[in-house]
Amino acid sequence: MKTPGNLPLRLGIAGLGTVGGGVVRLVQQHGDLLAARCGRPIQVAAVSAHDRNRDRSLDLSSFTWYDDPVAMAGSDEIDVLVELIGGDAGPAKGAVEAAIAAGKDVVTANKALIAHHGTALASAAEAQGVALNFEAAVAGGIPIIKAMREGLAGNRFSRVYGILNGTCNYILSAMRDSGRDFGEVLGEAQALGYAEADPAFDVDGVDAAHKLSILTSLAFGCPVNLGSVYIEGIRQVSAIDIEFATELGYRIKLLAIARLTEYGVEQRVHPCMVAEGASIAHVGGVFNAVVAEGDFVDRVVFEGRGAGAGPTASAVVGDLIDIGRNIRLPAFSVPANALKVLPPAVMDRHVGPYYVRLSVLDQPGVIADISAILRDQEISIGSMLQRGRAPGEAVPVVLITHENEEAAMVRAMALIGGLDSVVEEPKIIRIEAL
Repeated sequence: MKTPGNLPLRLGIAGLGTVGGGVVRLVQQHGDLLAARCGRPIQVAAVSAHDRNRDRSLDLSSFTWYDDPVAMAGSDEIDVLVELIGGDAGPAKGAVEAAIAAGKDVVTANKALIAHHGTALASAAEAQGVALNFEAAVAGGIPIIKAMREGLAGNRFSRVYGILNGTCNYILSAMRDSGRDFGEVLGEAQALGYAEADPAFDVDGVDAAHKLSILTSLAFGCPVNLGSVYIEGIRQVSAIDIEFATELGYRIKLLAIARLTEYGVEQRVHPCMVAEGASIAHVGGVFNAVVAEGDFVDRVVFEGRGAGAGPTASAVVGDLIDIGRNIRLPAFSVPANALKVLPPAVMDRHVGPYYVRLSVLDQPGVIADISAILRDQEISIGSMLQRGRAPGEAVPVVLITHENEEAAMVRAMALIGGLDSVVEEPKIIRIEAL
């Protein structure tokens, strides 16, 4: 066990982008506060970044500069590596591995690294007796990792879900508020800095999947398994879908959901229709929200900013204070060698109600043909909505089904999409009871 006394906790910060700069500023501005809460000073000792000459509006003159973060990770100048480079390979992975091998504690905001290599890194950290903390990797400033690993540790979790990507939540919220379509709102999000020039990582659901895989491991005590996450983004959500959802009493959110089923662990990221009355339906803009359901606590809801310099730096420093207090816990609640491999529940077995939007020619017999296909797949229609008449032209028809198995819905949509009277590929959105 390390006995720090009153010696400062010396940080080596790898990556000086938005979050790295935020961490430096927080440590400098709140030095006295952090020392009081930690029981010892927290100081930046060394830094490493790709471009030494970039203007970051930071005074870095008192820190040792390393061009190579891996070299910094093993240096005797630091006690903790703060990895803020990003990415699941390259210098980020190399620096974290080097720090652990050198007996250094690690704090990271890198969800991709933990999603891809978290189990192996946790095992290596435990073997060395060092911390691997990653509060900032999921939901920014929301302390969901600490809450699940510590505050809710007495519960068996049945489900954890949430809005884990602020970019998608902003886009869907703005589409609902303005009636504009995806492409136009995405351009606005990029102009405002809420979306990257290449937005695929966010809008295609990959970012949320990384975060969900981490929460799944924490909730159910299993190795991180990113490969078993079903992923579907928001590109196909249109303004007309949001309009119909509002009319039907729903809001559309990109949700990340993990739960235990009779078939195994279900992990899925996709657009959902949630009832207007659900608390998560009202989480707007760039905010994130996470809901954890446990057998003794019932349901707890966390909401806050999921990204940005301040919220993410707050999460990083929370992890640093634990290390400064000499608190080192298993990364995923239980020791890495105690994580139990659980079978993944395939998406075909998911059961729930569905929203279906069809664009059909307004002519006799169309609804009968669609109904026959649904009947043959044992899919029951709860309600149907058609706006106006346009004989011989295409009109939207919306169906709300009762609970059905995903595999049956997929088969039915393929058959319906093949009808001559259906002029666009059917669109489905899962309805989630929360």
